[in-house]
Amino acid sequence: MAATAQDSEQSPKGGLDYKWKVLISVIFGIFMVILDTTVVNVAFRTVQQDLGATINEAQWILSIYVLMLGISTPISGYMADRFGLKRTYVIGLSIFVFGSFLCGVAPTIETLVIARAIQGLGGGLSTPLGTAFIYGAFPPNERGKALGVFGIAMVLGPALGPILGGLLVDNDLWRWIFFINVPIGVLGVSLAVRWLKPTPPTGKPKLDVLGLITSTVGFGSVLYAATIAAEQGWDSGNVTMWFIIGGISLLLFGLIELFVAKEPLLDLRLFKKPTFAMANLVGWVSVLALFGAEFLLPLYLQVLRGRTALETGFILLPLAIAAGFATPTAGRLYDKIGPRPLIVTGYAILILNTWQLSQLQADTSIGWIMFLLALRGLALGMTVQTTFVTALSDVDLPKVPRGSALINATRQVIQSIGVAVLATILASTTSVATKEFQEQSQARAAENAQAGIHTPAFGLCETPGVDPANNLPAGVAQAPAEVQNQVRSSIQTACAEQVAGFEKTYHFTFYVAMVALLLGLFLPGWPLKWVGRGGNAESAVAAGH
Repeated sequence: MAATAQDSEQSPKGGLDYKWKVLISVIFGIFMVILDTTVVNVAFRTVQQDLGATINEAQWILSIYVLMLGISTPISGYMADRFGLKRTYVIGLSIFVFGSFLCGVAPTIETLVIARAIQGLGGGLSTPLGTAFIYGAFPPNERGKALGVFGIAMVLGPALGPILGGLLVDNDLWRWIFFINVPIGVLGVSLAVRWLKPTPPTGKPKLDVLGLITSTVGFGSVLYAATIAAEQGWDSGNVTMWFIIGGISLLLFGLIELFVAKEPLLDLRLFKKPTFAMANLVGWVSVLALFGAEFLLPLYLQVLRGRTALETGFILLPLAIAAGFATPTAGRLYDKIGPRPLIVTGYAILILNTWQLSQLQADTSIGWIMFLLALRGLALGMTVQTTFVTALSDVDLPKVPRGSALINATRQVIQSIGVAVLATILASTTSVATKEFQEQSQARAAENAQAGIHTPAFGLCETPGVDPANNLPAGVAQAPAEVQNQVRSSIQTACAEQVAGFEKTYHFTFYVAMVALLLGLFLPGWPLKWVGRGGNAESAVAAGH
């Protein structure tokens, strides 16, 4: 990784050091890739209606992006070695920007899905390499701080997505969800071209064709199965088939990488390193906790409490603000005391916080929920990026691009499967009658939207500004008293079932967080001497850096 030849090089007097130029350019480039993981969710229904697509057709707008991220991430390390880190990163970012433009002008659902696939391809190539660039540009004793600052973008992106998406959708500007990436992306590409130092290829590695095929089928099948599991059920023949195909393909991929490929696509032997393996295990739970909260709370706030998408985005904002404060602070502390105290403290807070969220009721104060989200943000700020930099601290410097690709690829799979599991647990408490009632309500809302009729926000447990005793969907208030009583009874039953479902789901994440806390005790750091930050120092010296 030749980028590190100038790791400590100073810029001319009065200018920015090279390391800060790397950090700034990568943040501008990667932020929009991360933002697109959630910003499109808010516009999903609007896009579906505007392009005249069915729900199944429109679902591919979300699914294809995640699929292409998972498929292209494993190959990013190989391309960096073969064509150079900078060139591959710039190409990946450029592909993402081009895909964003195509999304904005897409005239049909089919062209939008293809454009989203192009976006995912570019994002999967650029994200792990951006992290590798930052890691190589900073000296060992500053890498925690650097990735901590970068972590602000990692947590702000998913949190700001619903707010930005809600603002644009409310003003009939859903195409600008994609167009807004273009100027930011052009700036990110321009900064990368101008500021990032050329990184010649480390050699001419042979493409692991068998590994590429099996990883593409494996990651793609598992990610697809996870995206449809919550809707179709884990016992669905379709879901089972894709999980079996993915599982067999990933098993073959592992065997090929370990015993057949001379130059593996993903270096699975990195899991032999204790710190790398343990930090990844803990990191997977961090990702589940982060995206689990962002998956569950919007459902609670919109389905049960009747908040709009935009209102929900603002209620979730304390999580991002707190995490944005905690992540760089944790990065600085990591450089001094190591990961163990940060991760143990973070998970202790997360365990308490998750238990509190499991106690949410139909009338829990929104202010209290925002406080709990801020507390969760502190915990996540201490764990998500800390586990990432801890894992990389156990990787030889020339292998950092491959290590970063491996971490990102596995986290994407865990995130998708985890969210599907949470959705399934939540749905398990819902009766058939309640499901039918919700489906009928959604169908009526969709019909009204297509007819141009604005339907006010409605919550099963609460609708803002409406007396709970008279909480009925639009149009039912004019129905006969017998019909009103029947609908009111269904609503009350659905509310109780959904509250119980959220309690059960958060109990699951509570126990998972306890396991992560125990695993975190085995990571290095205070009170023992912290030497992990220099784990790559000898590799750097050996490589002439």
